[in-house]
Formats: sequence, structure tokens, C-alpha cells
Amino acid sequence: MHTASEQSSSSSLSMYLAEINRYPLLTVDEEQRLARRYKRGDFHAGHRLVTSNLRFVVKVSYEYRSYGIKMADLIQEGNIGLMKAVQKFEPDKGIRLISYAVWWIRAYIQNYILKSWSLVKLGTTQAQRKLFFSLARTRRELEKLHNGVPQLSNVEEIARRLRVKPSEVREMEQRMGGRDLSLDAPMGEDGGSTHVDFVVSGAVSQDDEFAEKEEAGLVSTHVKTALQRLDPRERFIIEQRVMNDRPMTLKELGEHFGFSRERARQLEIRAKDKLKTELSELISQVDPNASVGMN
Repeated sequence: MHTASEQSSSSSLSMYLAEINRYPLLTVDEEQRLARRYKRGDFHAGHRLVTSNLRFVVKVSYEYRSYGIKMADLIQEGNIGLMKAVQKFEPDKGIRLISYAVWWIRAYIQNYILKSWSLVKLGTTQAQRKLFFSLARTRRELEKLHNGVPQLSNVEEIARRLRVKPSEVREMEQRMGGRDLSLDAPMGEDGGSTHVDFVVSGAVSQDDEFAEKEEAGLVSTHVKTALQRLDPRERFIIEQRVMNDRPMTLKELGEHFGFSRERARQLEIRAKDKLKTELSELISQVDPNASVGMN
């Protein structure tokens, strides 16, 4: 049973076909004359070149109807290709407009199909684009040779006919078979959940992120308070050896205060122990079970 949208689409297409069939085909002389007039800036002549060939765009578009794209969309893209061909057509080259335009029409239709098929690029190279459009046609040819029996697994035969590697055929089949899925599409009989509800995120949850920020803020406050309880020399050692992104060496620390590297090391150990004690006292006031570690 056809849906209302399908019937409406079919009716619109029929009306469009009836409309473009009213435009007469051009003879060679008429086409040449109009093309030269268009080159001189006569846009009415360009319009006639386009409208007289619209029925051919429909014919080409029907060759791609098996890709699941609306025929109206294919025809629209093909018409854009036709207009591009009219713009670039050289009447003195000795060929008919449609013989030249067919390449533009196919290019625009094929590009639209590739973009519409998947959000992920399917044909990034010329060879992949060719394989995409040749794969289905080659399968149909093989079915005819085998009395209509589908040849879904005959990868080697397809690769030989298309002059590509079997691995390339398998890769394109996987790409074409994996259509896009909206994560917001409803699931289940009641449609109360979506696919995104079942996607596990590797990111930290909002609650944990908030808790971590709160904890980091408390620790920062405790450290600042503990530092204020150290004497100026101890505070300088901690700031330069522990909290600095580019900490001073023990030698530099000793030179700063005017004593040996070993003495600087001993003072650093003493400053760290004192800071650890001060922090333990502060944190135990908030959480008696908490402990402080410092390297």
C-alpha cells in the first residue's frame, strides 16, 4: 500500500514530466545558434538550452533510482549539472550539448548520492567513487548470468570485472551496508528511550566533576593556610621545590640561601614534614578519617 507522501511525490513527478515535455527538442543548428547567443550574454537563449534538455536529465536520474534517494532530489541535482554544462559549453567544438552535459549531470547526481548516503565519506578517492557506483550494477549483471540468482558472495568475480582488489570490494560493501543511525531515534514499543540512552560515556559524570572541583578547592584552601604557618624560608622551599612548574634544583636552592646542597636537601625534608603535619591538622578538622601524603 502506498502512503500519502509517496502518492503525492508520484503525482508531483508526473506533473513535472508533463511540464518539461512541452519544451521542444532543438535541432543542431538551433542549438549552435542559441549557444552562441548565450555566450554573448543572452540569458533567454541559455534558458532555452536548459529547458530543451530537461527530459534527458530525468532519463539519467532514473539510472540511479536503486540507491534509495528521492527521484525529485536526483532530478534537481541533475538539473544543476545541466545548467553548469550550459555555462561551459563551447558551440564551436563540434559536439552536441547533451553529449557534453551528460558528464556534468552524472557528476552532480553521483556527488549528491555519496553525500546523502552517509555522514561518513564513502568515496574519498576517484577509485572508491567508481567502485561505489559500479558495485550494484555489476551484481545485477552477475545475477542475469546466473538466471536471476543473487551472487552476494562472489567478491573475486566482482573484483576481476571492476579491476580492483577483493579487499576493496569487501570494504566498500561494509561501508554501503552500514547506514547511519540517529542516536535520538526512539526505541521500544512505547518509544520512551533512545539509542543515546544506552551509549556509555567515558567522561566524568557531572556529579563527580562537581565533587572533584569542590575537593580541589578545599585542598587549595588548606594548602594556602598551612603555608602561612611555615616560616618564610620553609615557605620559599616548598613553593620553589614542590609547587613550582619548573622547580629549583637543590644546588640552586643552596646558592640562594648560601649553604651546601646537602643542607638544602635536609631543609627541604624538614619543610615537607612540617607542611604535612599542618595539613593533617587542618584536614582532620573536616574529615577525621582523611590522611595526607607528600613525596
